[in-house]
Amino acid sequence: MNTRRQFIATVAGAAAVSSKASAAEPKPEVRYSMNPPPPKSGPHTGSLDVFIQKLKPQGEVPLSFLNDEHHDLAAWKTKARGKMLELLHYTPEKVDPQAEVLSRKDCGDYIREEIRFNTTPVFRVPATVLIPKGLTKPAPAVVLLHSHGGYYLWGRERELEGDDVHPTLIEMRDYYGKKAVGTEMVRRGYVVISIDMFFWGERRMVLDDDPAEWKTRPASISSESVTKFNQRSSASEQLMGRTLLSAGTTWAGIIAWDDIRTVDYLVTRPEVDPQRIGCVGHSVGGLRSAYLSALDDRIKAAVVCSWMCSFPHQLAKHVRSTIGHTKLIPGIYRLMDHPDIASLAMPRPLMVINGIQDALFEPEGVRAAHAKLAKCYAKAGAPDHFKSIIEERPHEFNAERQSDAWAWFQKWLS
Repeated sequence: MNTRRQFIATVAGAAAVSSKASAAEPKPEVRYSMNPPPPKSGPHTGSLDVFIQKLKPQGEVPLSFLNDEHHDLAAWKTKARGKMLELLHYTPEKVDPQAEVLSRKDCGDYIREEIRFNTTPVFRVPATVLIPKGLTKPAPAVVLLHSHGGYYLWGRERELEGDDVHPTLIEMRDYYGKKAVGTEMVRRGYVVISIDMFFWGERRMVLDDDPAEWKTRPASISSESVTKFNQRSSASEQLMGRTLLSAGTTWAGIIAWDDIRTVDYLVTRPEVDPQRIGCVGHSVGGLRSAYLSALDDRIKAAVVCSWMCSFPHQLAKHVRSTIGHTKLIPGIYRLMDHPDIASLAMPRPLMVINGIQDALFEPEGVRAAHAKLAKCYAKAGAPDHFKSIIEERPHEFNAERQSDAWAWFQKWLS
């Protein structure tokens, strides 16, 4: 996982040559990488790290709830949440979801629907909804937020059972204890919804001259072809990020608002109790879970797996494969650290899970983030609403931690 974005892009160029040089003389080729291999030792930005370390915030950031000037939780949340929404540089108009059910399948003990609905005037989003059979009253619901994984050809399917699931998606489930997380939840009585994140799955970037199989995603597509598509998409993330910034918005803003609008749609479902909605995600899904619970009070309990760290700790050696354009909110970290953003969920229950062997995060920063969240919840008068799990595990949401998550939802959403 920690090398998932290290795909090399090659550009050929010409060096200036003397006017006396032969026309047949080969021109030198210039090669560079959009994300070159890390140095064998020292900070990844080398001699410039000394300046970067001086640029990062010193002391407690202004909009942390732990800052002495913040005492009223509601007032702080209004101010801090407002600033985060401002810095996302994306304020989409609220629209009617105009949901459409494309298919409905009986899966034995639950129903699976493939749907489309509007999240903004620009986006119509593909989603899967899982509904437990035998409901006699509105049930609790969970927004399942899929991961990054350096895998773009499919999105939400990696965490859902379905027809003709590609072998490479089955391999992705190694990070989930070989389980389809959505199926695990619906069988516990939750209505589950999962959408494709922008740039993933049905919302992936397809070029005019792409192979037909990249456009249609047949079940017969080879694993090699899937890998090549994922490599191309990974190398294109910087292009997409710069393009969105040039268009005046942020990728993080698009992701956050699509997830919020998913809740807008979810509460329209007659099977759903709007007072019992949770969210859960692993890896970038964990980042999404932190953002969604921070920005939407309709989320009554959240689980963030494998994406919690004090971001200033990441700067020396952990930006390369962790903090890409999908996570950048310009200027936010001079005001709030990542655990400060997650603490906007207070006093609603939050479980955070990290493996200290996860190479994506600096261990000291992981511990610092969990400690800060614990202090924030204590100051908010709800220390028992925060659960920290840090253990000697890699980057995964294994069966044991899933059991912890389901017990957390059972406690707070039952």
